[in-house]
Amino acid sequence: MIQKNTTAFEAIPELPTDTFTAPLAKPDHVGLDWLEPKQRVYTAEDHHIWDDLFKRQMDILPGRAATAFLDGLKRLDLGRGGVPDFQEMSEELSAITGWEVVPVPMLIPDHVFFWHLANRRFPAGNFIRTRETFDYIQEPDVFHDVFGHVPLLTDPVFADYMEAYGRAGWKALKYNRLKALSALYWYTVEFGLINEADGIKSYGAGILSGPTEAVFAVEAKSPNRIHLDVDRVVRTDYVISDLQPTYFVIDSFKELFAMTVDRDFNDLYESLDPGFTFANCAVLPQDKVYHKGTQEYALRGGAASLAEPV
Repeated sequence: MIQKNTTAFEAIPELPTDTFTAPLAKPDHVGLDWLEPKQRVYTAEDHHIWDDLFKRQMDILPGRAATAFLDGLKRLDLGRGGVPDFQEMSEELSAITGWEVVPVPMLIPDHVFFWHLANRRFPAGNFIRTRETFDYIQEPDVFHDVFGHVPLLTDPVFADYMEAYGRAGWKALKYNRLKALSALYWYTVEFGLINEADGIKSYGAGILSGPTEAVFAVEAKSPNRIHLDVDRVVRTDYVISDLQPTYFVIDSFKELFAMTVDRDFNDLYESLDPGFTFANCAVLPQDKVYHKGTQEYALRGGAASLAEPV
């Protein structure tokens, strides 16, 4: 098992003045760490929404979700009813891998997000979607963050990967290569696939927290499924508000950890162009391809055209 790195950032490192990040307005009631003073009190309807979302996903995910994710759901008992209590969940999670879940009001700045991950804290949105936004919400809410992300933090190797990613974020900021590192997060933590004995499964939170992509990612004919290569992925564009034209596959979380932690990112960042090199639908000669997609869904115009996700 990969050993936990016990050296943590005690304070948020200062952001270099020549580093480009998205400008976000900090709410007055939070400090520099962007943490809420406490988890909000949810209404009865909020809890019903969580339960309905949970049931919908659990009707879909067996046989499609990674075993480690399903095991994590059981270990934390996230289906016990209503929005989980962060303090209780953190106590359980901390006993397993040393992680905790902390409430934030909204998307937080990248450098603050990296700092929390490097200290084994996962920032989770302190709000839940409404009935009107039940099927899709643009900003990650507590269901996406807790249901989608937290179960895998019970896996020791994946938990170490997330801490290492937080530490790597500061190097990306130094080189102004945040977009490249974001592509790695997107294609692993959010939309990653993993080989298992009975087929390819999903472990990415963006897939696991939505009903359509949970099926599309592993069964549809449209998308490519390609083995993960870090140098290739950080050069690959991605889709934010629609189903992915390409998914990247790993054999194990140990492989993912080794491919990223053992890679010299100084050399990689210096070799990158400012923008992405490869389109999100590209299949390259050197790719290990599990499935070359038809791209029918994207070619028909995607969600905006009401195309079927086939």
